[in-house]
Order: sequence, then C-alpha cells, then structure tokens
Amino acid sequence: MPKLLKLILFLTIGGLVAFFVARWLVQRASPLPENLGINNGRLTPCPDSPNCVSTQATDDGHSIPPIRYVGETAVAHQRLLSILQADAQFTIISQTPIYIHAEAQTAVWRFIDDVEFFFDEADSLIHFRSASRLGYGDGGTNRQRMEAIRTAFLNE
Repeated sequence: MPKLLKLILFLTIGGLVAFFVARWLVQRASPLPENLGINNGRLTPCPDSPNCVSTQATDDGHSIPPIRYVGETAVAHQRLLSILQADAQFTIISQTPIYIHAEAQTAVWRFIDDVEFFFDEADSLIHFRSASRLGYGDGGTNRQRMEAIRTAFLNE
C-alpha cells in the first residue's frame, strides 16, 4: 500500500476517533442544571450569554413571544407534549399539569439544551425557555427551535 494511502487512512481513522471522543466528552460535561423549574410563576432567567431565549426575558436578545392557546390547559399540554414526543431531538425529563422540561440534543455534536414550558392558566399562555448547557453562542439554534415548536403547535 503506498505511503500516501496509509497516511490518508490513518488520518481518517484518527479523525473519526477524535470526533467520537469529543462528542462523548461534551455529553459528560453537560450536567443537569439545578435551577430549572417554576419559581413564583416564572422560569429561570436567561444568563447574559446569547445561547438562551425566554418568553419572560425583557431584553431583545433573549426575548421571544409566548404561545397563546384556546381552551383547556390539559388539552394544550397534551398537544405540546405530542409535538415534543414526535421529534427525536427531544427527551421528556419531567412534567406536571402546568410544566414540561425536555432535553433537546443537537444532531452532530450532541450538545444538550434544556427546554422548559410553563402553562400560565390565568392568561392561556405557554411561557417557555430554551437554553444551551455549554458554550456562549448557539447560532440562533434555541430561537429557531422554539419558533418551530410554536409553528407546529399553532398549525396542529
């Protein structure tokens, strides 16, 4: 086998091993945050980094409108839960009648983002927050994800 072919084969195998080791390390470095959930009718605020969106944020970089629903909260909850369960990127971590916490996993690097939904029964709104566990920026991934969920919910 020529030296160049051996070198290419070695680099390809080495690159694949490095890729999978890096993915494994990313998963191990992403523990579940302790500050998730509802506190006094509010989800945890977004950090200063741009890798989070929330319907309860007041600044333009993090703010996103909530989803308005009509009818019973239980029906809206089930509709949203069905959307999440139909999408392979989501794993449901916990839920109550007015709250859902899911993990979303990115396709290539398998970064884990926390996605939370709070059903505000008094105003018939679904407040949500989507935040990356690691890194600083997200290239708009969290905002795009939540807009896709909104579209699916409103079109169902």
